[in-house]
Amino acid sequence: MDRNHRYDVVVLGGGTAGGLVATELAQSGRDVALVENRLVGGESPYFACVPSKSLLLSARRGETWELAIARRDEVTGHLDDDRAVARLAEEGVTVLRGRGRVTGPGTVEVDGVEHRCTDLVISTGSEPVVPAVPGLADAPVWTSDEALTVPDLPRRLVVLGGGPDGCELAQVYAAFGSQVTLVEPAGRLLADEAAFTGEVLADALRRMGVDLRLGADVLRVERGEGGAGARLWLADGGALAADRILLACGRRPRVDGLGLETLGVAVAPGQGLPVDETCAVALGDDEQETPPQGGVWAAGDVTGVARTAHAARYQARVVVSNVLGKRREADYRAVPRVVHTTPAVYAVGLSPAQAEERGMDLLTAGYDLAATTRAAVEADDRGRVELYADRARGLLIGAAAVGLYAEEWMSEIALAIRAQTPLGVLTDVVHAFPTFGEALEAPLRELAGRL
Repeated sequence: MDRNHRYDVVVLGGGTAGGLVATELAQSGRDVALVENRLVGGESPYFACVPSKSLLLSARRGETWELAIARRDEVTGHLDDDRAVARLAEEGVTVLRGRGRVTGPGTVEVDGVEHRCTDLVISTGSEPVVPAVPGLADAPVWTSDEALTVPDLPRRLVVLGGGPDGCELAQVYAAFGSQVTLVEPAGRLLADEAAFTGEVLADALRRMGVDLRLGADVLRVERGEGGAGARLWLADGGALAADRILLACGRRPRVDGLGLETLGVAVAPGQGLPVDETCAVALGDDEQETPPQGGVWAAGDVTGVARTAHAARYQARVVVSNVLGKRREADYRAVPRVVHTTPAVYAVGLSPAQAEERGMDLLTAGYDLAATTRAAVEADDRGRVELYADRARGLLIGAAAVGLYAEEWMSEIALAIRAQTPLGVLTDVVHAFPTFGEALEAPLRELAGRL
Protein backbone atom coordinates (compact mmCIF):
# COMPACT_ATOMS: atom_id res chain seq x y z
CA MET A 1 0.00 0.00 0.00
CA ASP A 2 1.28 3.46 -0.87
CA ARG A 3 0.54 6.75 0.80
CA ASN A 4 -2.50 7.24 -1.40
CA HIS A 5 -4.10 4.11 0.09
CA ARG A 6 -4.70 2.62 -3.33
CA TYR A 7 -5.53 -1.04 -3.92
CA ASP A 8 -6.46 -3.18 -6.86
CA VAL A 9 -9.49 -4.44 -4.92
CA VAL A 10 -11.35 -3.32 -1.83
CA VAL A 11 -13.73 -5.84 -0.29
CA LEU A 12 -16.48 -4.41 1.93
CA GLY A 13 -17.36 -7.11 4.44
CA GLY A 14 -15.18 -9.88 5.82
CA GLY A 15 -17.64 -12.75 6.06
CA THR A 16 -17.74 -16.03 4.14
CA ALA A 17 -17.88 -14.41 0.71
CA GLY A 18 -15.61 -11.45 1.44
CA GLY A 19 -12.88 -13.52 3.03
CA LEU A 20 -12.80 -15.96 0.13
CA VAL A 21 -12.76 -13.18 -2.48
CA ALA A 22 -9.94 -11.36 -0.70
CA THR A 23 -7.85 -14.50 -0.21
CA GLU A 24 -8.14 -15.84 -3.74
CA LEU A 25 -7.54 -12.47 -5.38
CA ALA A 26 -4.49 -11.88 -3.19
CA GLN A 27 -3.19 -15.32 -4.13
CA SER A 28 -3.60 -14.28 -7.76
CA GLY A 29 -1.32 -11.30 -7.24
CA ARG A 30 -3.86 -8.53 -6.63
CA ASP A 31 -3.31 -5.91 -3.94
CA VAL A 32 -6.38 -6.40 -1.75
CA ALA A 33 -7.86 -4.64 1.27
CA LEU A 34 -10.71 -6.13 3.29
CA VAL A 35 -12.93 -3.88 5.42
CA GLU A 36 -14.75 -5.31 8.46
CA ASN A 37 -16.21 -3.54 11.48
CA ARG A 38 -17.19 -6.70 13.38
CA LEU A 39 -15.45 -10.07 13.49
CA VAL A 40 -13.43 -11.13 10.47
CA GLY A 41 -15.07 -14.31 9.25
CA GLY A 42 -18.60 -12.95 9.44
CA GLU A 43 -21.77 -14.51 10.83
CA SER A 44 -21.22 -18.16 9.92
CA PRO A 45 -18.30 -19.12 12.20
CA TYR A 46 -19.37 -17.03 15.18
CA PHE A 47 -23.13 -16.39 15.20
CA ALA A 48 -24.79 -18.84 12.81
CA CYS A 49 -23.79 -22.09 11.09
CA VAL A 50 -20.90 -23.25 13.27
CA PRO A 51 -22.34 -22.63 16.77
CA SER A 52 -25.82 -23.86 15.85
CA LYS A 53 -24.50 -27.10 14.34
CA SER A 54 -22.26 -27.60 17.36
CA LEU A 55 -25.23 -27.29 19.72
CA LEU A 56 -27.37 -29.57 17.55
CA LEU A 57 -24.63 -32.20 17.66
CA SER A 58 -24.37 -31.89 21.44
CA ALA A 59 -28.13 -32.32 21.67
CA ARG A 60 -28.01 -35.51 19.59
CA ARG A 61 -25.22 -36.85 21.81
CA GLY A 62 -27.20 -36.14 24.95
CA GLU A 63 -24.51 -33.87 26.43
CA THR A 64 -25.19 -31.50 29.30
CA TRP A 65 -25.86 -27.84 28.57
CA GLU A 66 -22.61 -26.85 30.26
CA LEU A 67 -20.59 -29.23 28.07
CA ALA A 68 -22.47 -28.12 24.97
CA ILE A 69 -21.71 -24.46 25.68
CA ALA A 70 -18.05 -25.19 26.33
CA ARG A 71 -17.82 -27.11 23.06
CA ARG A 72 -19.67 -24.38 21.16
CA ASP A 73 -17.37 -21.69 22.49
CA GLU A 74 -14.33 -23.76 21.57
CA VAL A 75 -15.35 -24.30 17.94
CA THR A 76 -16.19 -20.61 17.54
CA GLY A 77 -12.80 -19.57 18.90
CA HIS A 78 -14.39 -17.75 21.84
CA LEU A 79 -15.39 -14.99 19.37
CA ASP A 80 -11.74 -14.14 18.77
CA ASP A 81 -10.89 -13.47 15.12
CA ASP A 82 -7.12 -13.02 15.54
CA ARG A 83 -6.39 -16.28 13.73
CA ALA A 84 -8.67 -15.32 10.84
CA VAL A 85 -6.95 -11.96 10.51
CA ALA A 86 -3.52 -13.60 10.67
CA ARG A 87 -4.46 -16.03 7.88
CA LEU A 88 -5.53 -13.15 5.66
CA ALA A 89 -2.33 -11.28 6.41
CA GLU A 90 -0.29 -14.35 5.48
CA GLU A 91 -2.01 -14.31 2.08
CA GLY A 92 -1.14 -10.64 1.63
CA VAL A 93 -4.56 -9.16 2.40
CA THR A 94 -4.65 -5.83 4.26
CA VAL A 95 -7.40 -5.88 6.89
CA LEU A 96 -8.95 -2.49 7.59
CA ARG A 97 -10.97 -2.58 10.79
CA GLY A 98 -13.79 -0.11 10.80
CA ARG A 99 -16.99 0.85 9.04
CA GLY A 100 -16.62 1.27 5.31
CA ARG A 101 -18.69 3.56 3.12
CA VAL A 102 -18.57 4.15 -0.61
CA THR A 103 -18.04 7.84 -1.35
CA GLY A 104 -17.85 7.60 -5.13
CA PRO A 105 -16.71 5.35 -7.98
CA GLY A 106 -13.50 3.61 -6.93
CA THR A 107 -13.45 5.30 -3.51
CA VAL A 108 -14.17 3.83 -0.08
CA GLU A 109 -13.92 5.69 3.21
CA VAL A 110 -13.11 3.71 6.34
CA ASP A 111 -13.61 5.67 9.55
CA GLY A 112 -12.62 8.92 7.87
CA VAL A 113 -9.70 7.58 5.83
CA GLU A 114 -10.13 7.41 2.06
CA HIS A 115 -9.02 4.39 0.06
CA ARG A 116 -8.98 4.05 -3.73
CA CYS A 117 -9.52 0.88 -5.72
CA THR A 118 -10.05 -0.40 -9.22
CA ASP A 119 -12.56 -3.12 -8.28
CA LEU A 120 -15.01 -2.93 -5.40
CA VAL A 121 -16.61 -6.07 -3.94
CA ILE A 122 -19.58 -5.70 -1.59
CA SER A 123 -20.14 -8.63 0.77
CA THR A 124 -21.67 -7.06 3.85
CA GLY A 125 -24.00 -9.99 4.56
CA SER A 126 -27.39 -9.72 6.21
CA GLU A 127 -29.03 -8.84 9.49
CA PRO A 128 -32.03 -10.18 11.43
CA VAL A 129 -35.49 -8.94 10.54
CA VAL A 130 -37.22 -7.40 13.57
CA PRO A 131 -41.01 -7.57 13.17
CA ALA A 132 -43.03 -4.43 13.85
CA VAL A 133 -44.85 -5.75 16.91
CA PRO A 134 -45.92 -3.19 19.53
CA GLY A 135 -43.93 -3.60 22.72
CA LEU A 136 -41.34 -5.93 21.24
CA ALA A 137 -38.55 -3.37 21.52
CA ASP A 138 -38.97 -3.25 25.31
CA ALA A 139 -39.08 -7.02 25.78
CA PRO A 140 -36.19 -9.40 26.57
CA VAL A 141 -35.36 -10.27 22.97
CA TRP A 142 -32.66 -12.41 21.42
CA THR A 143 -31.54 -12.70 17.84
CA SER A 144 -29.35 -15.59 16.74
CA ASP A 145 -26.36 -13.51 17.89
CA GLU A 146 -27.38 -13.87 21.52
CA ALA A 147 -28.98 -17.31 21.23
CA LEU A 148 -25.74 -18.77 19.88
CA THR A 149 -23.24 -16.96 22.09
CA VAL A 150 -24.64 -16.54 25.61
CA PRO A 151 -24.50 -19.28 28.29
CA ASP A 152 -28.12 -18.76 29.40
CA LEU A 153 -30.74 -21.51 29.18
CA PRO A 154 -34.17 -19.82 29.45
CA ARG A 155 -36.88 -21.70 31.30
CA ARG A 156 -39.53 -20.42 28.85
CA LEU A 157 -38.47 -19.52 25.32
CA VAL A 158 -40.78 -18.25 22.58
CA VAL A 159 -39.35 -18.52 19.06
CA LEU A 160 -40.86 -16.22 16.46
CA GLY A 161 -40.50 -17.81 13.04
CA GLY A 162 -40.81 -21.34 11.66
CA GLY A 163 -38.13 -21.17 9.00
CA PRO A 164 -34.78 -23.02 9.10
CA ASP A 165 -33.26 -20.91 11.89
CA GLY A 166 -36.37 -21.01 14.06
CA CYS A 167 -36.70 -24.77 13.74
CA GLU A 168 -33.03 -25.44 14.49
CA LEU A 169 -32.96 -23.19 17.54
CA ALA A 170 -36.28 -24.50 18.83
CA GLN A 171 -34.86 -28.02 18.70
CA VAL A 172 -31.62 -26.97 20.41
CA TYR A 173 -33.28 -25.30 23.37
CA ALA A 174 -36.00 -27.93 23.74
CA ALA A 175 -33.36 -30.66 23.79
CA PHE A 176 -31.63 -29.01 26.74
CA GLY A 177 -34.76 -28.48 28.78
CA SER A 178 -36.28 -25.14 27.85
CA GLN A 179 -40.04 -24.95 27.55
CA VAL A 180 -40.19 -23.86 23.88
CA THR A 181 -43.10 -22.38 21.98
CA LEU A 182 -42.67 -21.64 18.28
CA VAL A 183 -44.99 -19.08 16.68
CA GLU A 184 -45.30 -19.05 12.88
CA PRO A 185 -47.85 -16.89 11.00
CA ALA A 186 -47.98 -19.37 8.12
CA GLY A 187 -50.03 -22.50 8.61
CA ARG A 188 -46.97 -24.75 8.58
CA LEU A 189 -43.24 -24.87 9.18
CA LEU A 190 -40.81 -24.28 6.30
CA ALA A 191 -43.52 -22.52 4.30
CA ASP A 192 -41.27 -22.04 1.26
CA GLU A 193 -40.61 -25.76 0.84
CA ALA A 194 -42.68 -28.81 -0.08
CA ALA A 195 -45.47 -29.24 2.46
CA PHE A 196 -44.39 -32.67 3.69
CA THR A 197 -41.03 -31.33 4.91
CA GLY A 198 -42.67 -29.03 7.43
CA GLU A 199 -45.15 -31.71 8.46
CA VAL A 200 -42.47 -34.29 9.29
CA LEU A 201 -40.35 -31.71 11.11
CA ALA A 202 -43.38 -30.44 13.03
CA ASP A 203 -44.05 -33.97 14.28
CA ALA A 204 -40.40 -34.31 15.36
CA LEU A 205 -40.49 -31.01 17.28
CA ARG A 206 -43.79 -31.83 18.97
CA ARG A 207 -42.36 -35.16 20.14
CA MET A 208 -39.61 -33.14 21.86
CA GLY A 209 -42.20 -31.04 23.65
CA VAL A 210 -42.15 -27.95 21.43
CA ASP A 211 -45.52 -26.16 21.40
CA LEU A 212 -46.20 -25.14 17.79
CA ARG A 213 -48.53 -22.20 17.23
CA LEU A 214 -48.97 -22.33 13.46
CA GLY A 215 -51.09 -19.74 11.67
CA ALA A 216 -50.71 -17.43 14.65
CA ASP A 217 -49.75 -13.75 14.62
CA VAL A 218 -48.33 -11.83 17.56
CA LEU A 219 -50.41 -8.69 18.17
CA ARG A 220 -48.41 -7.12 20.98
CA VAL A 221 -45.83 -7.82 23.65
CA GLU A 222 -45.81 -6.60 27.24
CA ARG A 223 -43.10 -6.72 29.86
CA GLY A 224 -43.74 -9.19 32.63
CA GLU A 225 -44.51 -8.28 36.20
CA GLY A 226 -41.59 -6.53 37.85
CA GLY A 227 -39.94 -6.08 34.46
CA ALA A 228 -39.01 -9.77 34.21
CA GLY A 229 -39.86 -11.78 31.11
CA ALA A 230 -42.64 -10.91 28.71
CA ARG A 231 -46.18 -11.74 27.73
CA LEU A 232 -47.15 -12.16 24.08
CA TRP A 233 -50.72 -11.67 22.92
CA LEU A 234 -51.74 -13.65 19.83
CA ALA A 235 -54.35 -12.82 17.21
CA ASP A 236 -56.31 -15.97 18.09
CA GLY A 237 -56.88 -14.63 21.59
CA GLY A 238 -54.20 -16.73 23.22
CA ALA A 239 -51.31 -15.48 25.34
CA LEU A 240 -47.80 -16.78 25.97
CA ALA A 241 -45.40 -16.15 28.83
CA ALA A 242 -41.70 -16.03 28.03
CA ASP A 243 -38.43 -15.42 29.79
CA ARG A 244 -36.87 -14.75 26.37
CA ILE A 245 -38.22 -14.09 22.88
CA LEU A 246 -36.01 -15.37 20.08
CA LEU A 247 -36.42 -13.59 16.73
CA ALA A 248 -36.10 -15.98 13.80
CA CYS A 249 -38.24 -14.09 11.30
CA GLY A 250 -35.69 -14.15 8.52
CA ARG A 251 -32.84 -11.88 7.53
CA ARG A 252 -32.47 -8.93 5.19
CA PRO A 253 -29.45 -7.81 3.17
CA ARG A 254 -27.23 -5.33 5.01
CA VAL A 255 -27.13 -2.38 2.61
CA ASP A 256 -28.04 0.67 4.71
CA GLY A 257 -25.33 3.27 5.18
CA LEU A 258 -22.98 1.88 2.53
CA GLY A 259 -23.18 4.95 0.32
CA LEU A 260 -24.32 2.95 -2.69
CA GLU A 261 -26.37 5.89 -3.91
CA THR A 262 -23.07 7.50 -4.97
CA LEU A 263 -22.81 4.72 -7.57
CA GLY A 264 -26.40 5.08 -8.71
CA VAL A 265 -27.36 1.75 -7.15
CA ALA A 266 -31.07 1.53 -6.37
CA VAL A 267 -32.02 -0.99 -3.68
CA ALA A 268 -35.65 -1.72 -2.86
CA PRO A 269 -36.46 -1.90 0.87
CA GLY A 270 -35.57 -5.31 2.28
CA GLN A 271 -34.12 -6.46 -1.04
CA GLY A 272 -30.58 -7.39 -2.01
CA LEU A 273 -28.18 -5.66 -4.33
CA PRO A 274 -29.22 -6.17 -7.95
CA VAL A 275 -26.57 -8.31 -9.65
CA ASP A 276 -26.30 -9.88 -13.09
CA GLU A 277 -25.20 -13.40 -13.94
CA THR A 278 -21.55 -12.46 -13.31
CA CYS A 279 -22.36 -11.01 -9.87
CA ALA A 280 -21.72 -7.50 -11.17
CA VAL A 281 -23.85 -4.87 -9.42
CA ALA A 282 -26.35 -3.06 -11.62
CA LEU A 283 -25.33 0.60 -11.56
CA GLY A 284 -27.52 3.58 -12.40
CA ASP A 285 -27.39 5.28 -15.79
CA ASP A 286 -26.08 8.54 -14.39
CA GLU A 287 -23.17 7.20 -12.34
CA GLN A 288 -19.63 8.37 -13.01
CA GLU A 289 -17.24 6.04 -14.74
CA THR A 290 -15.41 3.56 -12.54
CA PRO A 291 -11.64 3.29 -13.01
CA PRO A 292 -10.52 1.60 -16.26
CA GLN A 293 -11.12 -2.17 -16.30
CA GLY A 294 -12.72 -1.93 -12.87
CA GLY A 295 -16.14 -2.93 -11.65
CA VAL A 296 -18.50 -3.21 -8.72
CA TRP A 297 -19.37 -6.73 -7.61
CA ALA A 298 -21.38 -8.37 -4.85
CA ALA A 299 -21.46 -11.82 -3.25
CA GLY A 300 -23.22 -13.49 -0.36
CA ASP A 301 -26.35 -12.60 1.58
CA VAL A 302 -26.17 -8.98 0.48
CA THR A 303 -27.36 -10.06 -2.98
CA GLY A 304 -30.48 -11.69 -1.56
CA VAL A 305 -30.13 -14.50 -4.12
CA ALA A 306 -29.50 -17.60 -2.00
CA ARG A 307 -28.83 -16.83 1.64
CA THR A 308 -26.55 -19.64 2.74
CA ALA A 309 -22.85 -19.90 3.45
CA HIS A 310 -22.33 -22.35 0.59
CA ALA A 311 -24.12 -20.01 -1.83
CA ALA A 312 -21.88 -17.19 -0.60
CA ARG A 313 -18.79 -19.25 -1.37
CA TYR A 314 -20.15 -20.05 -4.82
CA GLN A 315 -20.83 -16.41 -5.63
CA ALA A 316 -17.42 -15.44 -4.26
CA ARG A 317 -15.70 -17.73 -6.74
CA VAL A 318 -17.83 -16.30 -9.55
CA VAL A 319 -16.68 -12.82 -8.54
CA VAL A 320 -13.03 -13.86 -8.36
CA SER A 321 -13.13 -15.31 -11.86
CA ASN A 322 -14.72 -12.21 -13.32
CA VAL A 323 -12.41 -9.78 -11.54
CA LEU A 324 -9.51 -11.74 -13.02
CA GLY A 325 -11.01 -11.37 -16.48
CA LYS A 326 -12.19 -14.99 -16.79
CA ARG A 327 -15.90 -14.68 -17.47
CA ARG A 328 -18.03 -16.96 -15.34
CA GLU A 329 -21.79 -16.93 -14.91
CA ALA A 330 -23.60 -18.04 -11.77
CA ASP A 331 -26.17 -20.82 -12.04
CA TYR A 332 -28.45 -21.13 -9.02
CA ARG A 333 -30.58 -24.05 -10.22
CA ALA A 334 -29.06 -26.51 -7.77
CA VAL A 335 -28.09 -24.62 -4.62
CA PRO A 336 -29.10 -26.81 -1.65
CA ARG A 337 -31.23 -25.55 1.23
CA VAL A 338 -30.68 -27.48 4.44
CA VAL A 339 -32.20 -27.49 7.93
CA HIS A 340 -29.78 -29.33 10.22
CA THR A 341 -32.39 -30.63 12.63
CA THR A 342 -32.94 -34.28 13.52
CA PRO A 343 -34.30 -35.44 11.15
CA ALA A 344 -32.58 -33.15 8.67
CA VAL A 345 -34.40 -31.36 5.86
CA TYR A 346 -32.85 -31.00 2.41
CA ALA A 347 -34.28 -29.19 -0.60
CA VAL A 348 -32.74 -28.26 -3.93
CA GLY A 349 -33.98 -26.72 -7.15
CA LEU A 350 -37.59 -25.65 -7.55
CA SER A 351 -40.26 -26.40 -4.97
CA PRO A 352 -43.63 -27.65 -6.27
CA ALA A 353 -45.13 -24.20 -5.72
CA GLN A 354 -42.36 -22.52 -7.70
CA ALA A 355 -42.75 -25.01 -10.55
CA GLU A 356 -46.48 -24.33 -10.60
CA GLU A 357 -45.87 -20.58 -10.73
CA ARG A 358 -43.73 -21.14 -13.82
CA GLY A 359 -46.46 -23.13 -15.50
CA MET A 360 -44.50 -26.38 -15.65
CA ASP A 361 -46.12 -29.73 -16.28
CA LEU A 362 -44.75 -31.19 -13.06
CA LEU A 363 -44.27 -34.86 -12.35
CA THR A 364 -43.87 -35.88 -8.69
CA ALA A 365 -42.73 -39.18 -7.23
CA GLY A 366 -41.87 -40.01 -3.63
CA TYR A 367 -40.71 -42.73 -1.29
CA ASP A 368 -40.95 -43.18 2.47
CA LEU A 369 -37.68 -43.89 4.24
CA ALA A 370 -39.45 -46.43 6.44
CA ALA A 371 -39.32 -48.82 3.47
CA THR A 372 -35.50 -48.86 3.44
CA THR A 373 -33.37 -51.38 5.28
CA ARG A 374 -31.21 -48.54 6.56
CA ALA A 375 -34.20 -47.16 8.50
CA ALA A 376 -34.51 -50.49 10.31
CA VAL A 377 -30.78 -50.49 11.05
CA GLU A 378 -30.94 -46.95 12.43
CA ALA A 379 -34.18 -47.71 14.31
CA ASP A 380 -35.51 -44.44 12.88
CA ASP A 381 -38.07 -44.57 10.09
CA ARG A 382 -38.94 -40.87 10.01
CA GLY A 383 -38.80 -39.21 6.66
CA ARG A 384 -39.56 -39.17 2.99
CA VAL A 385 -38.02 -38.09 -0.28
CA GLU A 386 -39.82 -36.46 -3.21
CA LEU A 387 -38.43 -35.80 -6.67
CA TYR A 388 -39.87 -33.29 -9.14
CA ALA A 389 -39.41 -33.47 -12.90
CA ASP A 390 -40.40 -31.29 -15.84
CA ARG A 391 -42.36 -33.59 -18.14
CA ALA A 392 -41.60 -31.47 -21.21
CA ARG A 393 -37.84 -31.78 -20.83
CA GLY A 394 -37.61 -35.10 -19.02
CA LEU A 395 -35.30 -33.64 -16.39
CA LEU A 396 -35.29 -33.26 -12.63
CA ILE A 397 -35.95 -29.66 -11.62
CA GLY A 398 -36.23 -30.05 -7.85
CA ALA A 399 -36.28 -32.37 -4.86
CA ALA A 400 -36.93 -32.43 -1.14
CA ALA A 401 -36.18 -34.89 1.61
CA VAL A 402 -36.55 -35.27 5.36
CA GLY A 403 -34.58 -37.91 7.18
CA LEU A 404 -31.39 -38.81 8.99
CA TYR A 405 -28.32 -37.53 7.13
CA ALA A 406 -30.48 -36.21 4.25
CA GLU A 407 -27.98 -33.40 3.73
CA GLU A 408 -25.40 -36.04 2.80
CA TRP A 409 -27.20 -38.64 0.66
CA MET A 410 -29.18 -36.09 -1.39
CA SER A 411 -26.10 -34.44 -2.91
CA GLU A 412 -26.30 -36.62 -6.02
CA ILE A 413 -29.66 -35.04 -6.83
CA ALA A 414 -28.12 -31.57 -6.70
CA LEU A 415 -25.55 -32.77 -9.23
CA ALA A 416 -28.26 -34.32 -11.41
CA ILE A 417 -30.21 -31.05 -11.50
CA ARG A 418 -27.11 -28.96 -12.16
CA ALA A 419 -25.81 -31.26 -14.89
CA GLN A 420 -29.29 -31.83 -16.36
CA THR A 421 -28.71 -35.56 -16.26
CA PRO A 422 -31.40 -37.50 -18.16
CA LEU A 423 -33.69 -39.60 -15.98
CA GLY A 424 -32.72 -42.67 -17.95
CA VAL A 425 -29.14 -42.27 -16.76
CA LEU A 426 -30.16 -41.67 -13.15
CA THR A 427 -32.22 -44.87 -13.03
CA ASP A 428 -29.07 -46.84 -13.86
CA VAL A 429 -27.14 -45.56 -10.80
CA VAL A 430 -26.36 -48.28 -8.24
CA HIS A 431 -26.56 -47.30 -4.57
CA ALA A 432 -24.73 -49.06 -1.78
CA PHE A 433 -26.73 -51.28 0.57
CA PRO A 434 -27.98 -50.52 3.14
CA THR A 435 -28.20 -46.74 2.67
CA PHE A 436 -30.89 -44.10 2.60
CA GLY A 437 -29.69 -43.31 -0.92
CA GLU A 438 -31.58 -46.40 -2.07
CA ALA A 439 -34.77 -44.44 -1.45
CA LEU A 440 -34.03 -42.46 -4.61
CA GLU A 441 -34.24 -45.45 -6.93
CA ALA A 442 -37.99 -46.12 -6.89
CA PRO A 443 -39.11 -42.50 -7.50
CA LEU A 444 -36.51 -42.10 -10.25
CA ARG A 445 -37.84 -45.20 -12.01
CA GLU A 446 -41.41 -43.99 -11.56
CA LEU A 447 -40.63 -40.60 -13.10
CA ALA A 448 -38.78 -42.15 -16.02
CA GLY A 449 -41.69 -44.49 -16.66
CA ARG A 450 -44.19 -41.63 -16.75
CA LEU A 451 -42.43 -39.58 -19.39
